[in-house]
Amino acid sequence: MIDNISELAIFNGKPKFNAQLHVGCPNIGSREQLFDRMNIILDRKWLTNYGPFVQQLEQKICEHLNVKHCIAMCNATVALEIAIRALELKGEVIIPSFTFIASAHALQWQEITPVFCDIDPQTHMIDPEIIQSMITPKTTGIMGVHLWGRPCNIDAIVKVAKKNNLRILFDAAHAFYVSYKGKMIGNFGDAEVLSFHATKFFNTFEGGAVVTNDDMLAEKIRLMKNFGFTGFDKVIYTGTNGKMSEASAAMGLTNLESIDDFISSNYSNYKLYQKELSGCPGLQLIGYNEKEKNNFHYIIIEIDEHTIGINRDDVISILHAENILARRYFYPGCHNMEPYRSYNPHAKLLLPETERLAQKVIALPTGISISSSEIEIICKVLRNVVENGREINNLLKHKQYSQIG
Repeated sequence: MIDNISELAIFNGKPKFNAQLHVGCPNIGSREQLFDRMNIILDRKWLTNYGPFVQQLEQKICEHLNVKHCIAMCNATVALEIAIRALELKGEVIIPSFTFIASAHALQWQEITPVFCDIDPQTHMIDPEIIQSMITPKTTGIMGVHLWGRPCNIDAIVKVAKKNNLRILFDAAHAFYVSYKGKMIGNFGDAEVLSFHATKFFNTFEGGAVVTNDDMLAEKIRLMKNFGFTGFDKVIYTGTNGKMSEASAAMGLTNLESIDDFISSNYSNYKLYQKELSGCPGLQLIGYNEKEKNNFHYIIIEIDEHTIGINRDDVISILHAENILARRYFYPGCHNMEPYRSYNPHAKLLLPETERLAQKVIALPTGISISSSEIEIICKVLRNVVENGREINNLLKHKQYSQIG
């Protein structure tokens, strides 16, 4: 047992990896195809302003998702902001706190109050049974967030929204190429927002999109993302600059051609993690519903400190010492970040499950850049921690005490 612990880099052992393994290392398709498209862009001298590649990317995404409209954007945060404004949301909008800060900021930026709702500890997503109690006369909408490439409880959210005459916007940043009851994400609510950031399973360098089946909403969003222009010199609506560049669209088209390979690699990684971490008490790997379409891009584990004898943050430190740059998504929760912490310093009292989960979750490396042998080593480190958690914890405390002394 002591020998296993002494192997850990945090106790001056040699790190398992010389190079750092990142969460969200970009998936990249054919460089040859990408460079060919870049040359076409340069020859055309049409770099932005709704060029041919952007139009082609939008059409292909519509086909992949079987949705009527895709409006490509420079990034998903701007896409969220434009969708929020197009839906004419105001007052208060109910969202989970357990999400990336952009979900809340996109509302606050437009002087809309994000009202943080607690989560279902099993799904990690907004709990529809709690939403009703958060609704006030100022509430105009619900923003559900699909997390870890898994959809939230859409039917239950829609039921609450219809009962209270509220708009529904889904933050689907994690959920491109994912289905819910056989229907692709992108077809739900008034609109859904996708992220094509470099860390997502499908990327356009940097980018995002709004997808919707609402014709009038789509037309409005198209105007808003291009300053409200409806011709060369005619503006009919207040708008901003949310346009995707041709270079980003070229990357997107190239990566769409490799999307099956990305999913296959992610699935193999997920199954290997599942195999290697099975039977580890106090460590739970979050699973996927394999009857649905999945991108399998998120390898998420929960650490039970009581069972293992060591807390999540110390596990993160151990992994980082090995050059395994695991992440503690979505710590500490939006309600514990500014300006929301100052606006409502007691929000945590209404968010017990969010508070608990923010102390337990770890995201592990995956994607096409990681090998099966690397995953096996990551899992070996984790099993070592699980098997020797209390002893490691004591040694870490002694090490910290010695450094203080």
